[in-house]
Amino acid sequence: MTDTQTSSRRTERRAAGKRLREAVPRESHAAWQPAEGRDPLAILRAGDAGRLLELVPLRRERMRASPFAFLRGSAAVMAADLVGAPAPGIPVQACGDCHIGNFGVYRSPEGQTLFDINDFDETLWNVDFTVDVKRLAASIAVAALPQGEDKARRAARAGVRAYREHMRDLAILGPLAVWHSRIDLKHEIGRLGDGDLCRNLLAKAAAETSDGLSHGDAPDLDPSTQHADPAQWRIADKAPTLFHGGPNGLTEAVAEAKAALLAYPQSLTADRNLLVLRYEQRDVAFKVVGIGSVGTVCAVGVYADADGAPLFLQIKEARPSVLAPLALRPFFLASEGQRVIDGQRIMQAASDPFLGTAYFEASGRSYYVRQLKNKKLSAVAEILAASGAKAYAQLCGTTLARAHARSGDAAMITGYLGRGSAFDEAVADFAMLYAAQTQADHAALLDATA
Repeated sequence: MTDTQTSSRRTERRAAGKRLREAVPRESHAAWQPAEGRDPLAILRAGDAGRLLELVPLRRERMRASPFAFLRGSAAVMAADLVGAPAPGIPVQACGDCHIGNFGVYRSPEGQTLFDINDFDETLWNVDFTVDVKRLAASIAVAALPQGEDKARRAARAGVRAYREHMRDLAILGPLAVWHSRIDLKHEIGRLGDGDLCRNLLAKAAAETSDGLSHGDAPDLDPSTQHADPAQWRIADKAPTLFHGGPNGLTEAVAEAKAALLAYPQSLTADRNLLVLRYEQRDVAFKVVGIGSVGTVCAVGVYADADGAPLFLQIKEARPSVLAPLALRPFFLASEGQRVIDGQRIMQAASDPFLGTAYFEASGRSYYVRQLKNKKLSAVAEILAASGAKAYAQLCGTTLARAHARSGDAAMITGYLGRGSAFDEAVADFAMLYAAQTQADHAALLDATA
């Protein structure tokens, strides 16, 4: 195909996206109101089904901390609120829980420090691109509201505008070029224009391990075993979030996670299987993480190679995505764990080489496995966020556009979004409406659990 033919087809797809405005005007995204009989607390209670009930109170406690914490833990509520919302129908692999806390910094297997989406528990294929954009904008507004409504709206609008503008840049590239694009931390920090901030962040990133393995958020080893033979390593308990056992099924959950970790290498390709088998499992402990995941089975395993070097792997239960009601059309899922790792591989610029799955027939639980996140590198993202709501919103919007363009038609999305600010303004209006609703929902939770 000639360059002229390629350009012509791209122009046709962009025109097709523009025609979608007739059925779903960009301004229509500004409107939102709660459905009659809406009960967010009932949705949360329904989501407790199948969780470890001993940990559900901790989930509620973490959600009570702030409206933003409530938003983080209520992806199912927002998904329900978006059923029937205006959607042009352009499919992408959606993150599903696309709030600003689920973006972060990590090191690629090649040692490059990247900024990207880093949580995919709710990811799903064949979801309209606006679903992620609206959750991102709402999270920006909720997080920035303590600084004033005007600043919150401007930050939300900036995030959406950055998404639209970067999608336009990507729309002129071929699929292979889009696939290899990435958000390089050094380049992005330089755009912020704060010299001291740049030096601080780059120094933190450079200080992290460059061996491709994650050690920064690794749990401490028991002092009685950490200097002994690696065969004796044991993770130190730190109740109530890190432990080896407990009442009413917690001990069984740890045993199941341990067995699932032993089975997981079977899901890997031959080269990755060979790599994992160079390490031997030494200990596994339950690890409570996040907000939305609290109550699901999540554990961390410490491994050692023949020379006593450590590797930490995290295994997490994969439940059905809250986005299922928003899928544009039904499709086959091999397993929930496969859904998660497929989504991560599609959306992330450089995926974890240890990604894999496991299924435990006795309980019917599906799992996925990854390296444990590097907490110190995550702190770099926290510093970035603190440097300014607007700048961080732009960084997240740019990153989401890159992730969507890997699976979606960037030319068609760009045709729908256009060159003007109509979509930016509309979604910013939506974000402020939803931020106000989130504050009300959070207050309702406080009242219900007083």
